[in-house]
Amino acid sequence: MSRRRAIWQVSFAAILLCLSWPLAPTCQASPLDQLTDLTDKAAVIITLKGRDNFNSEYRYDVSVKNLSADTLISDSLFILLDKVTNIGGESRENLTSETLLSRMEVLGQDGETREGKPYFQIPAGSSPDLAPHGQTLPANVRLRNKDYMIVFTPSFKVFGLKRPPPEPKQPQAAQDQPGTSPTTASRNSVDKLIQLLIKKGVVTEEEWRKASQP
Repeated sequence: MSRRRAIWQVSFAAILLCLSWPLAPTCQASPLDQLTDLTDKAAVIITLKGRDNFNSEYRYDVSVKNLSADTLISDSLFILLDKVTNIGGESRENLTSETLLSRMEVLGQDGETREGKPYFQIPAGSSPDLAPHGQTLPANVRLRNKDYMIVFTPSFKVFGLKRPPPEPKQPQAAQDQPGTSPTTASRNSVDKLIQLLIKKGVVTEEEWRKASQP
């Protein structure tokens, strides 16, 4: 499944949910609405790949590592740029309480939530699943600092879906169950046939007892 197709499918599901709620005055569908917050089950690996001082632009590779015992569906994984903090660990301006994220220009994102937070889809890679302790390919994130702050740190959340466990096996036939040998199964079949013949009058019980005696 291609990256754009996966985004379209999840977005379409969110649009259907939105249309089923006509009383909402503004309903901007987001793929994240249909996904689970996996932030506590995954680690976000952020690597600074480049910096353009002239444009105050920073380029990151951001990948996801599965820390849980569950298998995750690769093409369902998204990262949400949740906040940006300064060197003091604060995410808002002291005077205006404006978020530092709102003063960033985010480039190349796949969309935004209703709150205006940008998100990116993680490349699915060659496997449909992200196994426990596995790590994804990186998404490319570009941030342009309009205020030319010297030091800032992006913080991400992870959204996606877990792979459902395999369905339990169907119960086997009686002849395959433990304790039932092929000989026993054959004997049961013969007994049922004899009972049917007796019921239809083909043979009597007395005739059958005499015939079965050694």
